[in-house]
Amino acid sequence: MTSLNFKPAIISAVVVVVLTALLMGVRLEQSGAGLTVTGAGEDVLWKIAAAAGFLFFFNLFRNQINALWCSIPSVPKTPPKLADLRDKPAVKRLFWCFLIAAAVVFPFMANRGGVDLATLVLIYIMLGLGLNIVVGLAGLLDLGYVGFYAVGAYTYALLAMYFGLGFWTGLFVAGAMAALFGFLLGFPVLRLRGDYLAIVTLGFGEIIRILLNNMTWLTNGPNGIGSIPKPTLFGLEFSRRASEGMQTFHGFFGFDYDSSHRVIFLYLLALILVLITLYVINRLLRMPIGRAWEALREDEIACRSLGINPTAIKLNAFTIGATFAGFAGCFFAARQGFISPESFTFIESAIILAIVVLGGMGSQVGVILAAIIMTILPELAREFNEYRMLLFGLMMVLMMIWRPQGLLPMKRPHMELRT
Repeated sequence: MTSLNFKPAIISAVVVVVLTALLMGVRLEQSGAGLTVTGAGEDVLWKIAAAAGFLFFFNLFRNQINALWCSIPSVPKTPPKLADLRDKPAVKRLFWCFLIAAAVVFPFMANRGGVDLATLVLIYIMLGLGLNIVVGLAGLLDLGYVGFYAVGAYTYALLAMYFGLGFWTGLFVAGAMAALFGFLLGFPVLRLRGDYLAIVTLGFGEIIRILLNNMTWLTNGPNGIGSIPKPTLFGLEFSRRASEGMQTFHGFFGFDYDSSHRVIFLYLLALILVLITLYVINRLLRMPIGRAWEALREDEIACRSLGINPTAIKLNAFTIGATFAGFAGCFFAARQGFISPESFTFIESAIILAIVVLGGMGSQVGVILAAIIMTILPELAREFNEYRMLLFGLMMVLMMIWRPQGLLPMKRPHMELRT
């Protein structure tokens, strides 16, 4: 019995009761000279008791659970011949070609809802890959990444509203504007690290959101901006009727109008943007700047001793990471057709950061897998809508306990010395 953790178990159960009661709407109200509990129905009390009981027994028998987990046989290692075959560049290229081909064919086989959800997944993949440069590769904790996302979205929306610019022009301008904001944010945080860096970047994201909310003369404030033009294919619109001076896609090719054409086009466009993002990041990783990001992440002092300028490396990481957020924001605005400051709250930054951490710091394949999980699971759990964030937090806690390195950690070629 000495191995049982009574004190941590009791503390965790009390904390869960207090926090869960507040989240479930249980309140203490003054009634005459005493206090009464409101909002505490039988179903609410049962849920609070169940949550507290689960955490109590989990922490009470945590040592035994860890021992049981460690006693589970590990997955057999890949045979050497298969491992050598898997590591060959030709096999890797074939694998990626198969995945890309499957992704291209997917919208023609799935229903409209599935294609819409897949497009949302691709947006989060692009955001996760961009933040992965800053957090996973350069080791700079950024809690305000959604600010660059908002800059890209509002840049295109404002250009379309005031100057009538199309999507393709707005895409490059949005990326450039987000890169400029990333460069400007890099200067105040050059001497910061850890918690202080996180606080400053968190403040940046909130400043952007508040400015968009209060600058009603420019951004229309909380009412948002609507009627944002959709992307076109070489001037061909995917609407039923073309605007003045334009032509429709179905009219040009002689098809009957089908609203799914636009959905498929948006999916394929998002897929192209993700592939471009992956290609650019992979090229950067093979260049000296990619090695410098990882050197900065591991030890800034050692990085300086090698003659690398940390100032330039941090600015590069913030600027390039923000550029991809600007592209994603522009595409998001064009896809939605309406944006408002409420689309760019802190919870978005938390979700994007969770994708990077869950997938594995610096791992591109891990980020893709985590983005799929983090986007699809909430959609499948819509019947538990009020508990989705609670389940999300529980999943992250369990990941940090049993697999802190992420689902698919980043791997680098290395050599082992055998004794």
